[in-house]
Amino acid sequence: MTGILPTYQRFVNGVPVPSISRRSFRLREKYLIVSVLLTFGIVWLGALFYLPEFKSSTSVNDSVYNVYKRIQKAGPELLMPPPLAQNEVGEFPVVGIVRHGEEGDDPHLLEDRNRLRAKIEEDMSMKVLERPQFDIAPSVSSSRGPSKPPVDALEMPVAGNNALSKDVSPAGPKAEGSENKYVIAPIPPDTDIDTKHKLDTIKEMMRHAWNNYKLYAWGKNELKPISKRPHLSSVFGGGDLGATIVDGLDTLYIMGMMDEFREGRDWIAEHFRISEIDSDLSVFETTIRFVGGLLSCYALTGDTLFRDKAAEVADALLPAFETPTGLPYALINPSTKASRQYHWAGPNSILSEVGTLHLEFTYLSDVTGNEVYRQKANRIRDVLNNVSKPDGLYPNYINPRTGQWGQRHMSLGALGDSFYEYLLKAWLVAGGGDEQARVMFDEAMQAALDKMLRVSPSGLSYLAELKYGRIFEEKMDHLSCFSGGMFALASTTLSNSLSDRYMDVARKLTHTCHESYDRSETKLGPEAFRFTGAVEARAQKSNEKVYLLRPETFESYFIMWRLTKEQKYRDWGWEAVEAIEKHCRVEGGYTGIVNVYHANAQGDDVQQSYFLAETLKYLYLLFSDDSLLPLDEWVFNTEAHPLPVRGRNPLYREATPPERPAPAARNL
Repeated sequence: MTGILPTYQRFVNGVPVPSISRRSFRLREKYLIVSVLLTFGIVWLGALFYLPEFKSSTSVNDSVYNVYKRIQKAGPELLMPPPLAQNEVGEFPVVGIVRHGEEGDDPHLLEDRNRLRAKIEEDMSMKVLERPQFDIAPSVSSSRGPSKPPVDALEMPVAGNNALSKDVSPAGPKAEGSENKYVIAPIPPDTDIDTKHKLDTIKEMMRHAWNNYKLYAWGKNELKPISKRPHLSSVFGGGDLGATIVDGLDTLYIMGMMDEFREGRDWIAEHFRISEIDSDLSVFETTIRFVGGLLSCYALTGDTLFRDKAAEVADALLPAFETPTGLPYALINPSTKASRQYHWAGPNSILSEVGTLHLEFTYLSDVTGNEVYRQKANRIRDVLNNVSKPDGLYPNYINPRTGQWGQRHMSLGALGDSFYEYLLKAWLVAGGGDEQARVMFDEAMQAALDKMLRVSPSGLSYLAELKYGRIFEEKMDHLSCFSGGMFALASTTLSNSLSDRYMDVARKLTHTCHESYDRSETKLGPEAFRFTGAVEARAQKSNEKVYLLRPETFESYFIMWRLTKEQKYRDWGWEAVEAIEKHCRVEGGYTGIVNVYHANAQGDDVQQSYFLAETLKYLYLLFSDDSLLPLDEWVFNTEAHPLPVRGRNPLYREATPPERPAPAARNL
C-alpha cells in the first residue's frame, strides 16, 4: 500500500533510479542569485528616495489623508455625493440636481456630480442594457408619468377592459388618430368588487414580473428571478433580443399599463436589431413570439414601427425556407444566414414548427403588401395537404428535402400541437375565407378523436400518443391542454356534423387538465401526466413533474368561459392565480417549480417570456368583460398575440395596393 504523501522516486523501465543531491551551488548559480538580490536592492532604494510618499516626513497614512483633503477642497462632492434624502411625498430627488438654498449650490459642484452620475450609469450598464426609470415599489402605479413626452399613436387612458371605439380617446371625443388604435375602455360599472379585485391582482402580477425584468435583465431575453440576473440559456441564447419585452408588450397594452408599454416600444425602436445576432434562432419560436408580438402591437396601435420590425424579423428568417420542398429548416443564424436542423431530429423538421407560421406570415403580407411571406406559408400548406397521411393523421417529423414523413409518431401535444391549432385559426382569422384550412382541420380531428381519444377507468378523457397506428403512451402533455379551447372554438364557429362532439370533447379535456392541477400538492399542473394502472392525471417521471409557468390550461379556461359562461372556469382560474402567487412568486419575479407534488417546491429560476405573453394575459382576460378582445373580432396566435379578423375588425390594416400611374396620352 502506498503512502498518502507523494514520493518523487524516479523510475526507468520499472527500475528505481537513485537521486543525486548537492550540498552547494555551482559558481554560475551563485552569480545569478547575487545579481537578482542586487537588482531588488537598487529598485527598493530608488523607491525610497524618489517616490513623493517616501520623501515626505509624514507617514503613509498621513499622506493618503492629505491627498484626500486636497481633492475634497477642490470639490467635496467629487469623492462622495451626500446620501439622498426623501422629500415630503417620499420621493428621492434626481441625482445631480441641487435644490435652491441647499449647501453646495455651486454650478461647478453640479457639473462634477453629473459627471460622477454618468460614470456610475456607464458602469452599471455593463450588467444590464440601459434600464429605464421606474418606481421602486412594484405594486404601486407610477404617479409621475412617463419620462418622455407621450407618443401620439400611444396615447391611451389607463383602465381595465376594452371596447373598439372611434369616439373615445384621452384627448377628447373624436381626437385625431383615435380611429387608428384600440381604445381601452373603463371597467363596466356593474362589475362586482370581487372581479375587480382579481383583475387588479393579475395586473399587479404583471407589474411585478415586468419591473424585475427591467431591474435585472433589461434588454436580455429572459430573467432568472431567484439569481436576479439574465437568463442566457433560453431558446434565444444570450443575444440582446429583448424577448420578454417583445413578447409581453401587447399584454401591457391590454392591461392599460401605458408607461411600461412606452418603455418597451422605445427599446424596440432604439435597440432591436435581429440581423446583428450571430447565433442560431428557432424559426418557429422567433415567428410566434417576435413576428406575432410585433404584428399584434401594430394591430392594436397602428404604429408602423411594429409592422416594419416584424418584416425585418421575417426577412431574417427567409433563408431557412430555401429547401427543395419549401419546408423550412428549424434553425437560422440571422448574421450568417446559415440554416440547420436540431441534432436530435436528424434530417427532419417538426410538424408543429413548420405548420405554425401561417397566421403571422399571411397577415404580414396583408399589412405590408409584400407577397413573399404568404407564398412561403402557402407552399408549406400545399406540401402538407398533398402528402399521403397514414390513417388520416399527420406524423410529427417530416424531411424538408424529400417531403417524406419521418418516424410515424403522432401527437396533439409536443411536436404536433399548434399545427392543428393553426388550421382552425387560419380559417377564423380569414373570416371563413380559407376553406382549405377548415377542411384539413376537420379531417385531421375526426381521425385524431377516433384513434387518440381515450377514457380512464374513472372517466377522465385524454389524448394519448400514437406510433405506427398504435397507442404509444397513455399520457397527455400540458402543451395539449390548449385543445379544450380549440375544440370549443371549432364547435361554435361552424355548424357541421362534428360540432356537438367537438364541444363535448372540449368540456371533458378541460376538466381533465384541471384535474392534473387539482391532484398536485401545489395545485399547479405537471408538464405531462399519465393514465396507467391506478395512476390518473399524475406525472410519474421526474422531468414530468415540473411546472414551467405554462398557459395552455388557462387558455382553455378563458375560451370555455367566454363561450359557455360556466362559473367553474373562473373559479379554476382563480385557484391557479393563488397557487402561482404562493409557489412561484419570489422577490425577483416569478419562477417555475421543479416538483408540483412538493408543498415547498424548489424554483427552477426561470421567468419565461411566455409567462407575460400568455399566462398572465389569459388569466386577465378570463376575468375581463367580453368586450375586451371579443372572439369574433380577434384570433390569438399560439403565443397569445391577438390578430384581427379580416373583414370583421376595422383594425386589420390591410395595405392599400400602390396606385398604377395613368397611361401617358398618345399623340394622334
